[in-house]
Amino acid sequence: MNFEGLDPGLAEYAPAMHSALDPVLDAHLNPSLLQNVELDPEGVALEALPVQESVHIMEGVYSELHSVVAEVGVPVSVSHFDLHEEMLWVGSHGGHATSFFGPALERYSSFQVNGSDDIRQIQSLENGILFLTKNNLKYMARGGLIIFDYLLDENEDMHSLLLTDSSTLLVGGLQNHIVEIDLNTVQETQKYAVETPGVTIMRQTNRFFFCGHTSGKVSLRDLRTFKVEHEFDAFSGSLSDFDVHGNLLAACGFSSRLTGLACDRFLKVYDLRMMRAITPLQVHVDPAFLRFIPTYTSRLAIISQSGQCQFCEPTGLANPADIFHVNPVGPLLMTFDVSASKQALAFGDSEGCVHLWTDSPEPSFNPYSRETEFALPCLVDSLPPLDWSQDLLPLSLIPVPLTTDTLLSDWPAANSAPAPRRAPPVDAEILRTMKKVGFIGYAPNPRTRLRNQIPYRLKESDSEFDSFSQVTESPVGREEEPHLHMVSKKYRKVTIKYSKLGLEDFDFKHYNKTLFAGLEPHIPNAYCNCMIQVLYFLEPVRCLIQNHLCQKEFCLACELGFLFHMLDLSRGDPCQGNNFLRAFRTIPEASALGLILADSDEASGKGNLARLIQRWNRFILTQLHQDMQELEVPQAYRGAGGSFCSSGDSVIGQLFSCEMENCSLCRCGSETVRASSTLLFTLSYPDDKTGKNYDFAQVLKRSICLDQNTQAWCDTCEKYQPTIQTRNIRHLPDILVINCEVNSSKEADFWRMQAEVAFKMAVKKHSGEVSKNKEFALADWKELGSPEGVLVCPSIEELKNVWLPFSIRMKMTKNKGLDVCNWTDGDEMQWGPARAEEEHGVCVYDLMATVVHILDSRTGGSLVAHIKVGETYHQRKEGVTHQQWYLFNDFLIEPIDKHEAVQFDMNWKVPAILYYVKRNLNSRYNLNIKNPIEASVLLAEASLARKQRKTHTTFIPLMLNEMPQIGDLVGLDAEFVTLNEEEAELRSDGTKSTIKPSQMSVARITCVRGQGPNEGIPFIDDYISTQEQVVDYLTQYSGIKPGDLDAKISSKHLTTLKSTYLKLRFLIDIGVKFVGHGLQKDFRVINLMVWQGSFKSLLVPKDQVLDTVYLFHMPRKRMISLRFLAWYFLDLKIQGETHDSIEDARTALQLYRKYLELSKNGTEPESFHKVLKGLYEKGRKMDWKVPEPEGQTSPKNAAVFSSVLAL
Repeated sequence: MNFEGLDPGLAEYAPAMHSALDPVLDAHLNPSLLQNVELDPEGVALEALPVQESVHIMEGVYSELHSVVAEVGVPVSVSHFDLHEEMLWVGSHGGHATSFFGPALERYSSFQVNGSDDIRQIQSLENGILFLTKNNLKYMARGGLIIFDYLLDENEDMHSLLLTDSSTLLVGGLQNHIVEIDLNTVQETQKYAVETPGVTIMRQTNRFFFCGHTSGKVSLRDLRTFKVEHEFDAFSGSLSDFDVHGNLLAACGFSSRLTGLACDRFLKVYDLRMMRAITPLQVHVDPAFLRFIPTYTSRLAIISQSGQCQFCEPTGLANPADIFHVNPVGPLLMTFDVSASKQALAFGDSEGCVHLWTDSPEPSFNPYSRETEFALPCLVDSLPPLDWSQDLLPLSLIPVPLTTDTLLSDWPAANSAPAPRRAPPVDAEILRTMKKVGFIGYAPNPRTRLRNQIPYRLKESDSEFDSFSQVTESPVGREEEPHLHMVSKKYRKVTIKYSKLGLEDFDFKHYNKTLFAGLEPHIPNAYCNCMIQVLYFLEPVRCLIQNHLCQKEFCLACELGFLFHMLDLSRGDPCQGNNFLRAFRTIPEASALGLILADSDEASGKGNLARLIQRWNRFILTQLHQDMQELEVPQAYRGAGGSFCSSGDSVIGQLFSCEMENCSLCRCGSETVRASSTLLFTLSYPDDKTGKNYDFAQVLKRSICLDQNTQAWCDTCEKYQPTIQTRNIRHLPDILVINCEVNSSKEADFWRMQAEVAFKMAVKKHSGEVSKNKEFALADWKELGSPEGVLVCPSIEELKNVWLPFSIRMKMTKNKGLDVCNWTDGDEMQWGPARAEEEHGVCVYDLMATVVHILDSRTGGSLVAHIKVGETYHQRKEGVTHQQWYLFNDFLIEPIDKHEAVQFDMNWKVPAILYYVKRNLNSRYNLNIKNPIEASVLLAEASLARKQRKTHTTFIPLMLNEMPQIGDLVGLDAEFVTLNEEEAELRSDGTKSTIKPSQMSVARITCVRGQGPNEGIPFIDDYISTQEQVVDYLTQYSGIKPGDLDAKISSKHLTTLKSTYLKLRFLIDIGVKFVGHGLQKDFRVINLMVWQGSFKSLLVPKDQVLDTVYLFHMPRKRMISLRFLAWYFLDLKIQGETHDSIEDARTALQLYRKYLELSKNGTEPESFHKVLKGLYEKGRKMDWKVPEPEGQTSPKNAAVFSSVLAL
């Protein structure tokens, strides 16, 4: 607000405008005005000024309802109606803020915002109020508590602020820039330079930012770039106020005269559609403030500083009869505001009074206001005194407010220890009068205590407790199992929150700040995501799988290789294993083993995930082993020296297989020996409840070299006999896989007991004999390490719940025995490098991954993995060589300390699978990856459809001399069907919330030649056969009809998804440029896409995708359909009844040619921008609908490509 040229009498109040609060009344204030106003000792009014009894509020006509004193003698600088509650906020020139509740203007809160500067603007938010002073931005709660206090540059002079969204604020003033502040981080994010300094008023619509300058100009700026789009030179002197509504902008201000600045009685009105001024509006008052009050019409309220108010239409004539007078206490009105409901007007004057005018007797400030929270009355004085010396005093007598926030007593588990109450001793009188019958005693009740009440005796409570019986004070877990609140946040099940944009605005970077890729969990049977990550980070397995390619339609090794390729190319964005899981669901063995979960079971957590993932682990290793056996072993994987493996074996077999001898000894003395192999071992726990200490190595040896007595067939005795069966190891695997089989409380208690014993031994080892009651400080504990600093002792927290070693050492003995022991860094210093010991049959295995089951009844539990990521992965992703442990929880990836990978709190974190790998494993294999996809995949292939006829051929396969080269154009389009419907719920406010999106499957893929003599002729037009049930064929949008995807009755060129996927992968790898419309959805459903921030990218680099959706798009505007673009630019009518992918791909190619023509190959963006403006104007006029002219044909029926006629 610019006060230049206003009434000079205002200068008399300058000292009072910045003085501190003073109870002494201002000398200029008329004492007669305060006869009925009661003041407190600080000079603040306690009662509102009563309105004269003769005033009658007429419905629809604004009249004064109430007046109130905000701060005696201190001018009001700003007023603001709260946008969330029924409150009016007032700021003074003394830096004081006051709020009034409801139309009665009852004082709600009053507090000092700034001690020296005046409050220049107020903005209400959901959780508080923003106050702007000269160089300070303060966010305070409605009660006066400071949320944050942001100090701007002391040289700046701020006058206005604008809330662009819920977390972004623009602040402007007399300097030559506008500051953007993020309210979440309370940091300055950007500075926008302004050509004309002095931005004192800012407004916003859905099209522009509007900035009012002290020079009298109003600039219109782009919402995204903040560049000036247009500028109105409204007044020659200065701008006083302006407002925007619909397509109109109205402004008032001062004009230059010979004697100085004079208030201009002509309002300047501008039409924002044509960007020009229309007829100025002459008013009968000196306008200082104006606002649009759109109720039934777009009325303007024009206010003068003397208190005159006039209503008029912006495009009509002002009528003197529409003038009414506000009776200010002071000589001048200083501020004016309109409520969101348009039912109330607020005026503030120079003597600190606020006047409320309304058009109804009971107005509301907002259409939908929430309830205001008032201070509770003090209940302390009304409560009876409580005697704390009484043991039986009910603590429930103390009133506690009901809250959903975290209580102060909710201490973290690390800083608190639950202390259960002990049972009270039996009364002596009961023991004296007791009569025993057997082991049961009877006694009369002495009635010395109240029934079912026990006194609190916390100091005598026992230190031992059962963690499952404790009662938590956390409000989250009161209705569930008490221990579940201990689950760390990063281990909880992560879910994707869908919006109307799907996944586009979901912030995956919040969960993963690394460059490794997570996996999306919303796909059916995605419980195996953690195991996919484990296999991916096994370097020999990853290279082997990515080199594999076969002709099987549903080969898990092939699909896993495609998924690994996506994980390789991703830079921290999640991928989805849709195609892999689709192939997994088609394998009969997976269904027979119960590995296929129904959606309802997966969502509710009915299945035992620990058993499930262990069965899946055995299944996937067996399946990969079989898939590899069907192909010849690749030359790249032959060992560095000697033979690789037997012809019947596979590389998976060499990596994971352990060769064994199973001996069966009958009591008759006959012995049978059989050779076998296994890909993994299952832990077998000793049946010992004495608390004996077992090393993990002992239990592992017991599980590998299993000895048991069982009934078996004896050929000598020719009947079943008790036999002793033993198992001896002939060859150790390179990767040792262990299923933990912690499926009951018995195994869980064994892990817990061994971890406790190991903890006590570790403490004793590092610190000597430790007394039971002594506690080490962290600094004392670290001093126990070696003085040379060679070995750093772990902290006590790192030793808790640890039984699993990071390394184990195995040695084959001469008598076919096996020695297993835990291996530490100290052992390695003593024995030397493990590589040298290998000559004597010694192998050292390092822990590489642990898969754990998270117990959480609220979400049904989940599976996560701790993985030690090697140097080669860090080198590819980050350019550094080091090893680091990470937590993989679907798309949440976080680096962790190595001790966290072996700490298992059996209350909520249960081990399921362990992976140990041999030292220097990678050096034994050639880890080169050669792309197995060759150009032959584009050549002609047979259709799966039995009834296909040549007359139905819709494409011509590529010849050898037509093979695409780098940079060639290929038109692409895909059609889809729905496998599962979307799951959504309707909220109470009527909005829809997506719980689970619909699952789409690609049904048809078409690729069209983009250049050459056969341009426009398809070379791929594949219909994708599916074995899954289709819920909706989407015929209107896809052109796919029931039966088109069934090999028995289809007449189309039917092929497998894998075959078409390979064709597209080859085109991607060769470097062609894809042209299409809406390619991002096509790529995602085909499973060729990873997320890249706010936009999506493919395995294709960005410069290989030419999407006409974005080529013909203006920022912050709607996306335009292919049908409308074809009509507008090509004069073609397409997609009449249904969609056709050949037609759409051809049209996209033609549109791209048109784009190059209009933009001069991208060299004239300005001229193309004008073309786009014309496109959007035409679209709005046509409501984006294509007309139906006579005689117009679609390109599908027109002779567009002469080569098609040759078919």
